[in-house]
Amino acid sequence: MKKRILASVRDSLASRLGLWVVSISTLIFIAALGYLFFESRKAVKLEAIEHATQLLEKTVIRVNGILDDATIAADNIDWLIYKNLDNPDAMIDLARNVIVNNPELYGCSISFEPWYYPKKGLYFSPYAHMQDGSVAIEMDGGDDFQYFYMDWYQLPRLLNQPCWTEPYIDVDKVDGHAEFVTSYCKPLIGNDGEFAGSLSLDLSLEWLSETILSVKPYPNSYSIVLGRGGNYLVHPDPEKLLYQTIFTETLETPNPEITALGHAMLDGEEGMRILEIDGVQNYVFFKPIKATNWSVAIICPEKDIFGAFAHLRNLVIAIVIVGLILMFIVFTRLISNELTPLRRLVDQADTISTGRFSESLPEPEHDDEIGRLTRSFGHMQSSLVNYIKELTETTANNERIEGELRIARNIQMSMVPRVFPPFPERREIDLFASMTPAKEVGGDLYDYFLFKDKLFFCIGDVSGKGVPGSLLMAVSRNIFRVVLKQELPPAQIARQINEIISADNEQMMFMTMFIGMIDLSTGRMEYCNCGHNPPVVFSGDHAEFLTVKSNVPLGIDPSFEFAGEEIADIREQPFLFYTDGLNEAENYVHEQYGDERILEVLRSRPYSSAQDTIQRIQTDLAAFVNGAEASDDLTLLCLKIARLA
Repeated sequence: MKKRILASVRDSLASRLGLWVVSISTLIFIAALGYLFFESRKAVKLEAIEHATQLLEKTVIRVNGILDDATIAADNIDWLIYKNLDNPDAMIDLARNVIVNNPELYGCSISFEPWYYPKKGLYFSPYAHMQDGSVAIEMDGGDDFQYFYMDWYQLPRLLNQPCWTEPYIDVDKVDGHAEFVTSYCKPLIGNDGEFAGSLSLDLSLEWLSETILSVKPYPNSYSIVLGRGGNYLVHPDPEKLLYQTIFTETLETPNPEITALGHAMLDGEEGMRILEIDGVQNYVFFKPIKATNWSVAIICPEKDIFGAFAHLRNLVIAIVIVGLILMFIVFTRLISNELTPLRRLVDQADTISTGRFSESLPEPEHDDEIGRLTRSFGHMQSSLVNYIKELTETTANNERIEGELRIARNIQMSMVPRVFPPFPERREIDLFASMTPAKEVGGDLYDYFLFKDKLFFCIGDVSGKGVPGSLLMAVSRNIFRVVLKQELPPAQIARQINEIISADNEQMMFMTMFIGMIDLSTGRMEYCNCGHNPPVVFSGDHAEFLTVKSNVPLGIDPSFEFAGEEIADIREQPFLFYTDGLNEAENYVHEQYGDERILEVLRSRPYSSAQDTIQRIQTDLAAFVNGAEASDDLTLLCLKIARLA
């Protein structure tokens, strides 16, 4: 079934056009809806962050307000305590008044140092708290409850300043009722300037839990509060309260994200983080309560934040898919009807393709594109016979020209030495060369000749390629062979070649060339560089370009005086000579092979032979161009003169 559907689409132009229309429409819809969904999701995220941040800010303000009420109450009562410091019984009334005037407080304790009031004994700590709608007074202290060792007493004594205690459980001695509280403690200083006792105002944390847990910006969101040690003061799971910290679960299953969040909250930071909790991605908004060094956080599941957005997105995608299917069906039908004349034309074209060119085409019904195509096909039919005749003649001529070019290539390649090693009887000479024309025939050349214990060699590159370049190459090579027998230095050889090819040079062709002469008995090399690429001198992991004097190419100025150079002894020193078909070779992205890569290949491993060096260069070049067509001829020549014992 699937194969039949695919074959129907493949063989039907109407189906393919309809599919193209739907495909393009799909791409447009994807781009438009993708951008819309992206911006919408970003807007939903920003709104969620703003909403949660505002709720968190309001909650912290509300909590700070209640905490501030406790500090204000303490500030309002301490002057009365100092005023009545010599009247211990007045402390009971003061504690009662604090609770009466501040119903949000759970309890008030005014506690003094042991034997501070000798008549009252070792302990004196009146404690007022709400009980059954009225204020109850208790006297704390005894062998079973030595209050001066409690945090709410010791902290202001040690710190000598007001402070909040960490939450703790306060158990009523009468009815055994346990209350989760935190205390605001303020040191009391006696008339002698020493610590006299502590004023402690207790707040029940039930209001904190109710306030924090009621903050639910989303159905499945929840809030937590961490104490100074990271323990949970508020959490939807009661089992985690007070006895577990945010780091407890990470001890068994390390979670760097939760650990980092815990440290950030304990450090008093404020912000938002995205992390995974119990396998669910969540947005966590947190802010410190600076008065107590606690930190409150709202955890909002990502699926809650983007739930409505995801539902709308899926609905839109479903509608678009159904619309595209209907569009494909309608467009396929319409296009199929419009292509009926084209199908008749195709049937006639099939008949003509069998060789029956006399068959007549149907008359077009409309003057539209198909009608014009039918008439154009008729004109093509009448021209086809003439074209086939001309093509047959042209093919024969091209085959003849290609045959002649093959012969010319063979002749050109036979003009340069191709037998290696070139001088088997001269063991000190290690020489290898290669030439690859970019066209059937090229304009590069190389040559060498041993004459009276002197090795003459040259490498050159003619401007222009093809037949003109190959002719100038052949002429220059023959002149080189004739002139070198005069045993002239390379600069004089260059001068004579230049004079000859400059004469009657109407095409303004020129040629770069490097000419060298080596005395094999001493290793001295004389050379003249005529605008050519400088050769590379290399050995071991060292390779560098030879510094050469600047001379113009041959064929430009017949009167130019060429300057020669020499090296006293080149024995045991390999040289690589090349044309610009190497360093200017390009790959498919038009990157050039370059001079530095030549040096890298020559440095990559020690010299073994001239032939191995040429083959390494050719292998690396082939990998670099990766099949890209060569735009210039490539000629390589490697030479090393050994020092015989």
